[in-house]
Amino acid sequence: MKCFITDIHVHSPYSRATSSNMRPDILSKYAKLKGINLLGTGDILHPEYRRELKKILKERGDGYFEVNEVLFILTTEISLVFLKEGKVRKIHIVLTFPDFITVEKLEKKLSLYGSLTSDGRPTLSLDTVRFIEIIREISKDIMIIPAHIWTPWFSLFGSNSGFDSLEEAFENYISEITALETGLSSDPEMNWMLSSLDKFSLVSNSDSHSPDRIGREANVFKGYLSYKELKEVLEKKDKEKFLFTIEFFPEEGKYHYDGHRNCGISLHPEESKKLNYICPKCGRLLTVGVLSRVYKLADREMGYKPSDYIPYKNLVPLKEIISQAIGKSENTKETEKIWEILIKKFENEINVLMDVSYEEISKTVDSRIALGIKNMREGKVKKIPGYDGVYGIIKVYEDIEVKIVERDEDNEEREPQMSLF
Repeated sequence: MKCFITDIHVHSPYSRATSSNMRPDILSKYAKLKGINLLGTGDILHPEYRRELKKILKERGDGYFEVNEVLFILTTEISLVFLKEGKVRKIHIVLTFPDFITVEKLEKKLSLYGSLTSDGRPTLSLDTVRFIEIIREISKDIMIIPAHIWTPWFSLFGSNSGFDSLEEAFENYISEITALETGLSSDPEMNWMLSSLDKFSLVSNSDSHSPDRIGREANVFKGYLSYKELKEVLEKKDKEKFLFTIEFFPEEGKYHYDGHRNCGISLHPEESKKLNYICPKCGRLLTVGVLSRVYKLADREMGYKPSDYIPYKNLVPLKEIISQAIGKSENTKETEKIWEILIKKFENEINVLMDVSYEEISKTVDSRIALGIKNMREGKVKKIPGYDGVYGIIKVYEDIEVKIVERDEDNEEREPQMSLF
């Protein structure tokens, strides 16, 4: 295996607003189409889901499990809600486990702090310090990865319920953190603006709620790594083995800019700062986005690279490129047919997006699609930043117009539909 590509933060049907197809037998098929070697199970603390997984997952003895030749790692995301220094804090953390025994030991401990059956991503009344103490009482092998660390709600540095530093959040347990997940609305370059994050591996995962979205962010390692080896590589930030991350353009994330969705207001941090973070249309507070928070906490200028940085590549999902090329929605038969032709010819989506030559793609499908991929690779794109829950758009062609159709207000996690006209 030349490269080992991982996406360890996904959810199961037991999490709110998640596709019923988020099950290992179906996910394994999508993982092959996408080019993912190791996928998280998600929601492993949910008892009913875990019973299902025990029937379908084949244990390998290296800390992973297997379905249809795709590897799975036992994972969950936890939502911690607690009061600290007079403020309500809400933080999401991803955990990984080497085996079911360790999962079940932790389940017994955590069930004292909240329901593990009401949602695949359980909410616990537990502060970060005690949470890590409990985990380490169980095992040193559990990976601890704060999730999407900049999003306004439910994150380590979030503007609405997070902290301003790792020390505030984790006190004397910072060394127990395995890695930090950057989330869709930030990329490594933004995180390099904070010297306090230099010691950590920055990982990227899809946080997907539907099979078609897995692998939209991922991590690429040099060759196969066992569970133990993967943990060591992340803890040591081993640049020889951790090759790069696959990223959204951060502007496509739904919290990149400041803004107010109900008023259609989207603002660069410098603009919202001048307005004292008040919506110019309705007079209410804006949702302060990821870029603002990075600027506020940064001690370096944008563009700085730490000496031991892990590189990254910005990609646009292939169906988005095809959709823009042919002027049809991502969910149409026309888009799906072209996508299938490319995957059948070149094995998987990541391969098409990163490695197949412009000439080879042009011989297979309309050269306009090849041009869109070429523009993406060269960064020749127009970025319309997302804000306050509205996804941004990355245009890979100059000669098209796109707009975002608002999502269902009751479904926080639903993907918006792109409309072309």
